[in-house]
Amino acid sequence: MATASVRVKGPVPVNLPAPLEVDGFSEEHWATLFTLLDAVTPSIVIDSKTDSETADDKNHLHITESQCLEAYERTKTHVRNAPDYNKFKEYLRSRPVQSPEYIEHIKRVIGHLPKSSQRKFGGLLGLLNTQLGSLLATGYRSPVHEQPLHIREAILQSWQNSWMKTFPQLAESFTVLAKIAFTQLDPLFRELSDYSDAVEDYKHGPAFDYNFMQFPVDDEPATVDVDVVIVGSGCGGGVCAKVLAEAGHNVLVVDKGYYFPPSQLPMTADAANEFLYEGKAAMQSDDRSVFILAGSNWGGGGTVNWSVSLQPQGFVREEWAAEGLGFFKTQEFQNCLDRVCGVMGVSDKTMRHNKSARVILDGAHKLGWHAKPCPQNTNGAEHYCGRCGHGCGAGEKQGPATCWLPAASRAGARFIEGMEVSKVIFDENDSNAAIGIVGKWTSRDKDGGLQRPESERTQRIVNVKAKKVIVSSGTFQSPLLLLRSGVKNYHIGRNLHLHPVGSVRASFDEDVKGWEGGIITAVCTTFENLDGKGHGAKIETNSTLPYVLMYGHPYESGLQWKLDALRARQMSNFISMARDRDTGQVYPDPDDGRPRIAYTPSAFDRAHITVGMVGAAKLCYIQGATEIWTGITGLPSFKRTKTASADIGAETAKLDEKNFDQGISDPDFTAWIKLIERTGLNSSLATFGCAHQMGSCRMSATPSAGVVDPKGKVWGTQNLFVADASVFPSASGVNPMVTNSM
Repeated sequence: MATASVRVKGPVPVNLPAPLEVDGFSEEHWATLFTLLDAVTPSIVIDSKTDSETADDKNHLHITESQCLEAYERTKTHVRNAPDYNKFKEYLRSRPVQSPEYIEHIKRVIGHLPKSSQRKFGGLLGLLNTQLGSLLATGYRSPVHEQPLHIREAILQSWQNSWMKTFPQLAESFTVLAKIAFTQLDPLFRELSDYSDAVEDYKHGPAFDYNFMQFPVDDEPATVDVDVVIVGSGCGGGVCAKVLAEAGHNVLVVDKGYYFPPSQLPMTADAANEFLYEGKAAMQSDDRSVFILAGSNWGGGGTVNWSVSLQPQGFVREEWAAEGLGFFKTQEFQNCLDRVCGVMGVSDKTMRHNKSARVILDGAHKLGWHAKPCPQNTNGAEHYCGRCGHGCGAGEKQGPATCWLPAASRAGARFIEGMEVSKVIFDENDSNAAIGIVGKWTSRDKDGGLQRPESERTQRIVNVKAKKVIVSSGTFQSPLLLLRSGVKNYHIGRNLHLHPVGSVRASFDEDVKGWEGGIITAVCTTFENLDGKGHGAKIETNSTLPYVLMYGHPYESGLQWKLDALRARQMSNFISMARDRDTGQVYPDPDDGRPRIAYTPSAFDRAHITVGMVGAAKLCYIQGATEIWTGITGLPSFKRTKTASADIGAETAKLDEKNFDQGISDPDFTAWIKLIERTGLNSSLATFGCAHQMGSCRMSATPSAGVVDPKGKVWGTQNLFVADASVFPSASGVNPMVTNSM
């Protein structure tokens, strides 16, 4: 049963387990790591011969009083709500690397890396601890952790500028780690940015009592008999559960994730990574070119997505139908999409746009481009919240855990959280007929939390006997479950699409606070069909949580980055999202079986992302941005030197032709745009983001072309189905939630 909504000061904190031990990491390894992170966001102090602490060049960077005053004046020029001078000096002096929270955060991140990555990282840190290794990597004989801070900063800068790919990637590893930790944990940064983890007028939505099945301690496996077992509680599994339960079937939904009520949402970034995302952090493709976010919790991606509810466009439906999947061109397919949207209350009528969305809508109007509001699955609520990537505290977002699964429960469905399914079971007399699943269930702590190690909680093997098995574990986990179950098909794990994105950030001469308001409520579609076959880029707003905004912000020096970070509250964040034509593969990690992703955006898709980034930059410029940054390696930012037209009076414009507003034809801006187009994203150091995954169990009209048939049944099997975005024949070009749910 649901409970009434309650207004409180903030979400109930979710306690975290201790960081995992990292094999092979000694105290010296950690010391080297933290000394390099310290150099990214260093303590910066004014030289003082009388202050023994500030004279310490091991833990501080030194600047003169005049340099500090110059930096402060520059900050006052760029930041509307600049701190006073004393607070500014206190901010520069801050050194979060010494805090217990910072240390625990970094150890948690390293502990969740794949074992192979830990070994490589540990080997590198060990090398830097030796005189020979340090000499080869840094040019200095002394180990890195013995070097003064200004030398460590210089080492990072030299790595960034190296012609060898290894060193810039190495520098990126340290700078990204440090920037994320700083923006999440530095109290002065949060204070001066006026950022908090929940909205000011926090009011959590109602919880739902799922009455999850529990199992007593026993060496013998527990057995559950059902008509249908669904592995996964995300958008695909949730809809299946509701529809089948309401049709009278005995349905069981199992998921390795756990349920968190709205009163515990949104979580802090560390807790969200630990409990809401696959890999317990952003994952990376094997070549490190793509940072990947994928939901893994009770409710799946629907718990952490950003409410956008776009339906697949005509060119996508035509493409799928041309592959022999004619259903996608039928009216019944459209009826299914409309029913899904109806249940979730999808609408664009009641939402309120923030500054970033208005940049897209108003900028596109000025440029004669096409842009539109993005419907939201918020059941008519305004939902002015930018933190849904950490879970929806208001309970207004109608994802699986709020909408579909409670409906399934009311129709009689049952649920198991915390169950890691090892494989699908097949009939001994008919090896192609699925008859259930087997997995390991892990209980919560005695107090209902998840803080204790799994070995200290109740664990039990559970056999589920079922007439039908539906795999809805997501694009990364569904193919791996099929492989572990012995299903043979060349296409399993292949045809992986990621909707890779490039980023554009812009600063405005006003408080933006992009983390307030819906994350994506507008989209520009002018460049979505660049090849005439539905491949191109959409321009959308991006999450502007400070760590998302600033982790990719250019790093030139500790002072430069700290000063730029103070401008976060005046920045907007945009993405150019490609409907990728070319594909990759997901496969099991040889150490622990977790998903590994082999994917590199192709030159074809990179070119489309570049076009979208140029478009985003033009939207920012026409809307008055004072400085614009791209995610292109080595490309300088654009700094506006002319007053935006909105600040020029009509009489002044008439009398002075120099003030004639040339818009995006301004020569300085045009020259910078040409530089973007010439440089592009072809560098091997270019990085991209991803929040959509599709295609790894693709649907096909024939067994030779895919993994599942037009009804979702796995080719060559009986009673085994896949129902999630992994069955998409190709990239959807839009958030996959609605298509996934039909």
